[in-house]
This record gives sequence, structure tokens and C-alpha cells, in this order.
Amino acid sequence: MAKSTDSAHAAADKPKRSLFNRAPKDGAKKKEKKPGRLKQMVDIFKMTRRHDPMVTWLMLGIFFGVILVALLVSLLVPPHSWINGLLIGIPLGLLGALLLMSRRAERAAYAQIEGKPGAAGAALSSLKKGWIFDEQPAAVNPRTQDVVFRAIGKAGIVLVTEGPSTRVKGLVDAERRRLTRILPNVAITVIETGKGDGQVPIAKLTKKMNKLKGELTKVEVGAVNKRISSMGNKLPIPKGIDPYKARPDRKAARGR
Repeated sequence: MAKSTDSAHAAADKPKRSLFNRAPKDGAKKKEKKPGRLKQMVDIFKMTRRHDPMVTWLMLGIFFGVILVALLVSLLVPPHSWINGLLIGIPLGLLGALLLMSRRAERAAYAQIEGKPGAAGAALSSLKKGWIFDEQPAAVNPRTQDVVFRAIGKAGIVLVTEGPSTRVKGLVDAERRRLTRILPNVAITVIETGKGDGQVPIAKLTKKMNKLKGELTKVEVGAVNKRISSMGNKLPIPKGIDPYKARPDRKAARGR
């Protein structure tokens, strides 16, 4: 009797299943829920605040500053309603604060990878359309971990170095000679990343490249890429260089 009573209680506690519901399959894996946009923005804000403590005050300043301006304008312009000022000022103030956070978050993301192996490759991964970027370095010095990344765009071929100028010069010269033999009429630009004299900080690398003067058409860019790809470039990546791990999340920085 005790056993039958216990089984009856267990059956009563078991949730009832609708007639049209399918029975759950054994071993079925639950889909992992992606974090919502609000949670993403909160995480971005926390990450940014760790590297830029002033971001909180700057965001508040922009938010309330925009509301104040909107209130003043609404009181000076008919129908002189402060409610209209709030209805306009609050969304605009929130938008301004989010835009500021996006810019500061991008700077914080670059600050995290600055000086780390593979930082130049991570920055190149955020290039806009029109550039062809190979995530694998074009030239590597396994002993010093100096690397040369290559990007192809309307400005021609751009070699982006990572390492001291004097030490990486040999890699650049060798790669330039190799490219000149097969593409003698294509412009080759060298950009050195770092904080030394004549070097470009990681955070300004893509901006620098997008300002380069166009030399090739879209069709020519594709042809140059195919010509280089036909040569093959299978180089071992030194330990510690992983562009994927160092890559800044620009979409998250925008709250997308």
C-alpha cells in the first residue's frame, strides 16, 4: 500500500502535458539563450568603466545637458511647454550618452589589446568593406614574434607591422621584394603599429588605412588578391599570437 501511495503522489506532482504537446526527446540539448541587448549594454558599460572611470560622469553630463538645452528651447519657443522639452530632451540625451559610451568602449577595447601579440591583426579585422585582409600573417619571426600582416584595398597593398622598427625591417623588405616580383605596378604601403616615433597606435590603424589614396578599382583589388593567393602563404603562427582572442567586439560596442 505504501508503494502505491508513493507512486500516486509522484504522478500527481508530475506536470501535466497537453494533448497536443510533443513529448521531450531524451538527450535533447537546450538551446543556449543569447544575452539580451540590455545585458550586453550593461556589460559594455562595466568593461568601459574599468578602463575609463570618467565615462559615468561624462554620460550623465551629456544626458542632463541635452535635457537642459531642450527645456530652454521649449520654454523660449511657442507653445512654451516644458513637457515638450522633456519628451524631446530625454530620448536625445539618452542617445547622446549611448554614443559617448560606444566611442569610449571602442577605446577601452583597443586599450586591452595594445602591446599584445596579434594586436595589429585584431585591429585589421575591424576594417570596413573594400578591404581584403588575411588573418594569417604574411611574414613572421618566430623567435621575436614580430609579424607583418597584409591587407589589399583600393589603396593597393598595405603591410602592417608589429614590432620595433629596426627589428621588423628585414621582414618588411623581404615581403616587399616578394610582392614586387609578381605585382610590379601595385603600390605597397607600410604602416608600423606601436607607440614609438613614426608608428601608428592600434586604435588609429583602421582610420589611417581608410585615409590612404585610392589606386585600384574593385575589379583590380580582386585580381591582386587572386594573384597573391596563388602563391600560397602557409606560415606557422608563433605561440601567443591569436587574432581571434584579441579581436575587439565593435558590434557589441555599438550595442548591437
